[in-house]
Amino acid sequence: MKESNVQTELNVTGMHCTNCAISIHKYLEDKGAKEIYVDFASDEVKFSAIPQDQVPQLVKGIESLGYKVIQDKDSKVSFWKSVEFKFLICLLFTIPLWSHMFVTLPLLHDPYIQLAFCTPVYLVGCLYFGNSALRSLWNKMPNMDVLIFVGSTAAFVYSAIGSYYQLGHDYQFYETCATIITLVFMGNVLEKRAVTKTTSAIKDLVKYQDIKAIKIEGDNEIEIRAKEIRSGDILKVNTGSLIPVDGDILDGHAWIDESMLTGESLPVEKTKYDAVIGGTLLSAGNIRISATKVGSKSVLYQIIQLIKDAQSKKPPIQKFGDKVAAYFVPIVVMIAFFTFFIAYFIAQLPLQQALMNAIATLVVSCPCAMGLATPTAVMVGLGRAAKQGILIKGGSTIEELSEIKQMVFDKTGTLTTGDFNIKAIQTFGIAQSQVESIIAQLESYSSHPIAQSIRKHLKEIKSYRIIFKEVNEIKGQGIFATDTNGNSYSICNAKIGRKDYSNRYDLTLTINEVVIAGIVLEDQIKPYAKELVQYLKDKGIRPILLSGDRQSKCERVAQKLGIADVYWEKSPSEKLAILSDLKKTAATAMVGDGINDAPALTAADVGISLGDATHIAIQSAKVILLNSDLKSIEKLLQIGHHTLLTIKQNLFWAFAYNIIAIPLAAAGFLGPMLAALSMAFSDLIVISNSIRLRFKKLK
Repeated sequence: MKESNVQTELNVTGMHCTNCAISIHKYLEDKGAKEIYVDFASDEVKFSAIPQDQVPQLVKGIESLGYKVIQDKDSKVSFWKSVEFKFLICLLFTIPLWSHMFVTLPLLHDPYIQLAFCTPVYLVGCLYFGNSALRSLWNKMPNMDVLIFVGSTAAFVYSAIGSYYQLGHDYQFYETCATIITLVFMGNVLEKRAVTKTTSAIKDLVKYQDIKAIKIEGDNEIEIRAKEIRSGDILKVNTGSLIPVDGDILDGHAWIDESMLTGESLPVEKTKYDAVIGGTLLSAGNIRISATKVGSKSVLYQIIQLIKDAQSKKPPIQKFGDKVAAYFVPIVVMIAFFTFFIAYFIAQLPLQQALMNAIATLVVSCPCAMGLATPTAVMVGLGRAAKQGILIKGGSTIEELSEIKQMVFDKTGTLTTGDFNIKAIQTFGIAQSQVESIIAQLESYSSHPIAQSIRKHLKEIKSYRIIFKEVNEIKGQGIFATDTNGNSYSICNAKIGRKDYSNRYDLTLTINEVVIAGIVLEDQIKPYAKELVQYLKDKGIRPILLSGDRQSKCERVAQKLGIADVYWEKSPSEKLAILSDLKKTAATAMVGDGINDAPALTAADVGISLGDATHIAIQSAKVILLNSDLKSIEKLLQIGHHTLLTIKQNLFWAFAYNIIAIPLAAAGFLGPMLAALSMAFSDLIVISNSIRLRFKKLK
């Protein structure tokens, strides 16, 4: 991989709104970065196409914009530098300014006493909001801090001039200045805590990476951290312990709780040679494992990265909100200017009233709510899906899911279990027991799922044992063998051979090219398949069966499930062509096994893979169902619908709030203090609505 293609991740503090994120995005874009992702809610910045030796220069550039890049993502900002501390300091000095409105103590009404209490608050606000505001103006990307800084500065300067010239009580608005800054700090504190809750799904997974393990070295047992484990290390895991890394069981027997990964509540039985996944819980038993995948190669790491990457891909609806936010601050400043001009020069209101109206207009506006509307909902939606064993690759997929009108299913392994039963064996001139023994012996040389299923139902009989000197398995055809006497055997697809028997059988058994048996296989329909098809119909989504299997089998499954549209005996290229035609008529999802159906899954508007967790790295689908449960598709559609609904609710509130609040403030119905309080809580309403998605009953 070229160094310039490596993705760089930075932890950037000091971003307060969408405009902050846009300014960093624009700076990185101007420097040639690609795949840029800036999220002010989580302090994350990602980009690629920049050589690593140039990253320090970019870090300096970002910091020149007024933000702080924290090199160690795990490092904590000290309390004395935190927003919480700034809020407490401001609150301490603001309370006396409020008290003069309720207590008739003359000292509290003294303008110089009020100036003394207000000045520390204003200075703290200047260092925090003012620094960011001035830098954003210098870089021609004004952010929300401009509104706070201009509003609080206007109130402070106006009050200071009034105090100096002793113009009286009408010129004292120190409590307005201090309250604006204090309430905005309070909003930032509450917002940070609320946003933390929206990212709880990732944090729940990350904590599984930092656990302790028991490493076996000779006769000694050593306790080490999971990040110190290397591939090939032998580890001991006891009842009640978390499995530290991916590995294979060397000995022992255990029941593994994989609910954190798949959402499946029932423990899974594991024995020698079975694979286990790091982060899962050993509910009962004791095992020794050999570490196979550690660090960035582990399944858990890949899942965490997949969720993070998904959050970085904006749905189209968010891009609209970002465009509006980019022009928001300049427009609000203009509205505030005209508010003052009209109130003072045209309506001839007193100077202080005109100024308070303009300040309220600046302070009440809230671009943050628009910026938080989509990412917070997406974070919660993706997190809820992940806890159900559903991995969604990209916030844009959520919007695409809501538009799906057709869902195409592969048959084998998707609607059916892939565990075949032998429905019938028809023999020609040879004993049934001998045929079954020969089939069992030949299939023992194959690892194909059908071969494994057949071996479960047939047993080899010693008296009919054949010694093969050569056995070959040809993909897509079957098994061909020769015994020590020179006789040739084959068990293969009924289409292959001198005569096509596929209209009657699935497999044929031959000896010396003479068919001695025809085998009919029956695939079991998966639990909940019929209910899922009915659910799709109720939601106006057309179910379609698209398979490479023969007509009779496809029609039988379709009839049992109630699927009217069926395509059979289609090659991978034919499947792609059909899928392309279907996409022209309506938005189409494809459901398959994730590996064999990779081309079709990639071509669909939304590819849904009922895959194995161990194959995440090679999945091409936009959605991966780790538990392969068809009910998860219903959950997926519900989560997608409600996440998009939450985004729309958030955006409606964000736009409605600004459309209503700004005119009210401009008209003088909202004072600056009430405006600041409204602005602080507008963000919390958006975030709270997103958090509600974690617990909301889905229908």
